[in-house]
Amino acid sequence: MADEQSEQDKQAQEELAQQNSQGQDAQAQDSEESEACEAENSADEEGAVDLEEQISKLNDQLLRSFAEVENVKRRALKDVENAHNFAVERLLNDLFPVLDSLEKAEETAATTEGAQPIAQGVALSLKLFVETLARSGVEQIDPLGEPFDPQQHEALAMVPNPDAQPNTVMEVMAKGYLLNGRLVRAAKVIVVQG
Repeated sequence: MADEQSEQDKQAQEELAQQNSQGQDAQAQDSEESEACEAENSADEEGAVDLEEQISKLNDQLLRSFAEVENVKRRALKDVENAHNFAVERLLNDLFPVLDSLEKAEETAATTEGAQPIAQGVALSLKLFVETLARSGVEQIDPLGEPFDPQQHEALAMVPNPDAQPNTVMEVMAKGYLLNGRLVRAAKVIVVQG
């Protein structure tokens, strides 16, 4: 009986050892599974961070693209507006000598004896011509007696004149013109020397 009991004790110890070993195996397996889960979770978190970075970059690129499209639209509209406003500039440069000739014809006819009706006809034609140009955005610059402005006037000569203020326009040889606020032709003037 002592043998049977010792054998039963041995079997109980073996069963206990097996259970312990199975428990250790299960713990090892659980720990491996938890490590695998942690690795998957960290990979998922890294993947989520990568996706968020990609989304952020794509969003930034999209906003920049929209801004670039808006800038292109704005530039195109400005170019069209400038083309519309200043398309006649070349034609105007060809018409200014005609305008100058009409002004000189009016001056000459006004000082010539017996040419008063011609002077009136030329003056009316000149007035009609200037009004037509004004409706198209052309503005005359007649700076007689004004201070010299190098941005709008071209000085042909400087003449001493004690009766006038220095650096003022003493005589206008040819009037200047603006087209929609932009200088097309500077006024050609003689300036009082200072």
